Parts: sequence; structure tokens; C-alpha cells
Amino acid sequence: MRPEAVAFLPVGAQEAHGPHLPLGTDVIIAVEMARRAAARLLERGRPAFVLPPVCYAPALAADGFAGTVSVPRESVGAVVRAVAASLAARGLRTLCLANAHLDPEHVRGLRELAEAALPLRLVFPDLTRRRIASRLGAEFQSGSCHAGRFETSLVLAARPDLVRPHALPALAVNLAERMRAGPVPFRSLGMDQAYCGSPAEATAEEGHATFDVLAAVLVEECGG
Repeated sequence: MRPEAVAFLPVGAQEAHGPHLPLGTDVIIAVEMARRAAARLLERGRPAFVLPPVCYAPALAADGFAGTVSVPRESVGAVVRAVAASLAARGLRTLCLANAHLDPEHVRGLRELAEAALPLRLVFPDLTRRRIASRLGAEFQSGSCHAGRFETSLVLAARPDLVRPHALPALAVNLAERMRAGPVPFRSLGMDQAYCGSPAEATAEEGHATFDVLAAVLVEECGG
């Protein structure tokens, strides 16, 4: 394994995403953003590869919906630490987390990992930080973006076969604000179908453009 290579570890969750998107929406998005980032690095002559994804995470806000699987953030941390140790033992120096699951408990855990002493450099581009969020479109910045236009566009770009036909009305719920102190059940926020935002406005074209931004963010954070 070449020391200068970058390993991308996609991180997502199994969580309800409305009646129109699959439970693995976050995993699909994380894998695609990692794949595109790795391709960019390879084009520039830097070795890069994508690891199999971490598919489970804390998903406390959606825990009341069928199909959602929530695990403690410590479990995710243990997996990432073990992967990092294994890669470091083989000479790798950089592991980048491509995370697409924004549950506050989960993000808190990844931030802790990024600050921990690990045997290699762990890069965590936190999409919830203002400097990155400001590049991801109006709906994302509004905080009303769970299975809305933002995520639906991304899945339309990566796996259109998994998007069910729908005519869901727009639903404004500022998740970023409401969950600042910690996860709040979706249903208590009026999200009875586990979505907010404007999924009917989603397009594959917007999804591809957003993936370009996400890939660029990963590459920049890795020093590529």
C-alpha cells in the first residue's frame, strides 16, 4: 500500500427517508461522493481508493420509523478506529471520512474521532460547518433538507432506479436549528413521513452538480 494514497471511508446510516427514498440514502450518497473524490485524485496522479461503507450509525430522530436501525456513536467510533489501525499497519497515512449522515449524535462522534490520537491522519470534512454548508445550496443551508430536494437530487443522480414516484408537498422544518441541542424525534417536528424540504423540486442535474461540490470538498480537505 503506497503511503501517499488516500483511503475514503463512506459513512451513512439505515434511516427512514420519506416514502420516496431508500433507507440507505445516506450510504448511497456517501459512497458516490467518495467515488467521485477518489477519481479526481487519481486524475491528478495521487493514489486513492474507496473502502466498503459503514452502513450503521446513530439515527435517533428517525428511530420511530420502520426500517430505521440506530446504533451508539461509540460503535461507529470503534469501527473507524479499527479500520484506521489496520490501514496504518499497512503503511497508509491518510484516511478520509465521506460522511452523509447528519444526525447530531453521529456528527459529534465523528468530530471526537477527528480530534483523537490515531495512527494516521483522519480527515473529516464536516458538512455541517458553515464554510462547507455555504457551498451546498439554499435548501441545505436552510436546515430543512432531510429527504428533500438536496438528498433526492443526489439519489436521482447516483441511483435513480431507487427513487419512487411521488408528489410530496414542500415541508419547512429547520432541523439544524431544532436539533442543535441534540436529536428530536421527526414526528414531534411534524415530519410524519420522515422528510422535510421540497423533494418534488429535485433533479438529477442538480444532484450531479452537488456531487461535484462534495467531491471537491473531500479532495480539498485531503490536501489533493
